Amino acid sequence: MDLNLTRPLAVFDLESTGIKVATDRIIEISILKVMPDNSEKSLTQLVNPTIPIPPESTKIHGIRNEDVRDKPTFSDIAPKLNQFLTDCDLAGYNSNRFDIPLLAEEFLRANIHFDLKNRFFIDVQNIFHKMEPRTLKAAYRFYCNKKLENAHTAEADTKATYEILKSQLDVYRDVDFEDTEGRFSKPIINSVKALHDFSYNHRFVDMIGHIVFNDDMVEVFNFGKYKGKPVEEIFNKEPQYYDWMMKSQFPRSTKNVITAIKLRAFNKGQS
Repeated sequence: MDLNLTRPLAVFDLESTGIKVATDRIIEISILKVMPDNSEKSLTQLVNPTIPIPPESTKIHGIRNEDVRDKPTFSDIAPKLNQFLTDCDLAGYNSNRFDIPLLAEEFLRANIHFDLKNRFFIDVQNIFHKMEPRTLKAAYRFYCNKKLENAHTAEADTKATYEILKSQLDVYRDVDFEDTEGRFSKPIINSVKALHDFSYNHRFVDMIGHIVFNDDMVEVFNFGKYKGKPVEEIFNKEPQYYDWMMKSQFPRSTKNVITAIKLRAFNKGQS
């Protein structure tokens, strides 16, 4: 089933030096840009991360330091990427937790404003894990009845992700989903917004989930000794915790969120 699109959908995958959004770097990006008429444009680029690629990462994706030594840095390609992704909704596999935050972090590092507002994010892994908990390779076999060749190359994973997404529309058409509160719905419909609503974690305040909304829609920590405690409350009682976070290896997107919360608390105190 082809996707019902009102604007372009960028299905993408990243290969990186590691899995830490704040400190690791992109070494390959592949984007399949699907237009509203379902025509496709693609972009695949190796990237010089400017830091060494650990051997354990090379074992996964096969990209070595010598493969990217003469390639452009992310800052070099950031303007072109930003233009290519203009007005696109975003889709990927585990993209809400890793690929989108890492991409946003690279754009911030390159001083390029990559606007994430008013975009929809479809995470194929979240749909898959909610409906059929498996891996990408198993998902491709399950949904598409094919063997995934060249797994862990950005281009192969990107194309497989897009095929899985289209197949999910067929497999789960009119299928009931029961949420944790026992409510039933038919969430898998041919709508980017509906797929976003189902696959995106709306509890996240920052992009990676270090800060989340609680049941009262108050921002709370989702890690460490203050897990579940309101961010604003902790910053008021222990200002040094904010300083520690700003000096530590948290993603810039997380630091932007906690800075906004701290400024909001300060403005309250001044009024």
